Amino acid sequence: MTGSAHGERTGPQDEPDRAERPDAAREAGDAERPDASARAAAGTDLVPRGPAGDDVGDLVTRLMSDEGADSGRRVRLMGRLSRALAARARAAGARGVAGGRWLTELFATEIAPRIPVRDHETLSRHHRGLAGEDLADALERNAVRATTAVGAAGGALAAVQFTAPPLLLTAPAQIVAETVVVAAIEVKLIGELHEVYGAPAPGTALQRTSGYLVSWAKRRGIDPLQAGESVTAALGAAARTALRNRLMRLLGRHLTTLGPYLTGAVAGGTLNRAGTRALAAAVRGDLRAAALPEARNVRRLGSARGRALPRGGR
Repeated sequence: MTGSAHGERTGPQDEPDRAERPDAAREAGDAERPDASARAAAGTDLVPRGPAGDDVGDLVTRLMSDEGADSGRRVRLMGRLSRALAARARAAGARGVAGGRWLTELFATEIAPRIPVRDHETLSRHHRGLAGEDLADALERNAVRATTAVGAAGGALAAVQFTAPPLLLTAPAQIVAETVVVAAIEVKLIGELHEVYGAPAPGTALQRTSGYLVSWAKRRGIDPLQAGESVTAALGAAARTALRNRLMRLLGRHLTTLGPYLTGAVAGGTLNRAGTRALAAAVRGDLRAAALPEARNVRRLGSARGRALPRGGR
């Protein structure tokens, strides 16, 4: 989360002013509608063979960007990410993969530091001058749209029956890919909501990353009174355990979407939409309460005062 990343146009969150990409539509082609046999084959093996060398962090950020907004490209990028994750899991071995430690380390060290979180000024500019609750609403809406699309793509690729327990050793690669992309989108949402409410995580880029990871794992906003004490560059044992548990719960949720034909795509999109909305509601509630003491009453009454943030917020 470097300063340069703050100014970048990234992710489906840039929906309001995304430029047209006619080349993306032309390139989608037949990959936009993979046949059932291809989807089934792709969804049943954690270690499908494919070209080596794909960077997991790069593929995740591309899926979060405008490039991942095109349905055909999204399918292809999800396939590449699945193969890359499968290769990494194979290299880590069964012992390293089991229980989620491998996935936790991968997400914390290779994916999370590359999630671009825009500052308040950039967010307002990318959303045509919106501010306060209106800007927070737009960020939530776009993140929900993004995770819904990822869930639909992952479900379509893995449209097969699957009844194994939520362990990385048995999970289809597409489900692992969907898990890390949805998690990255939600971490980005949390970071940008903190910016909107004038309560960004303090410290260096690594410290801010750690803070937003813990916030996502616990489904809570960062307490500004304790931020200086709790936000560190390296995740502690308790934070890593919370992150691992959250990732594995998300993985387990995605496993329930596997089904014949396109039922998994519908279920995946629906569950992701509900999950992201619930996360945003919980974090925004914490941030409102920290930014404005009267926010609890505003939230209950639905008053128009809830459309603005305190003047001291950024």
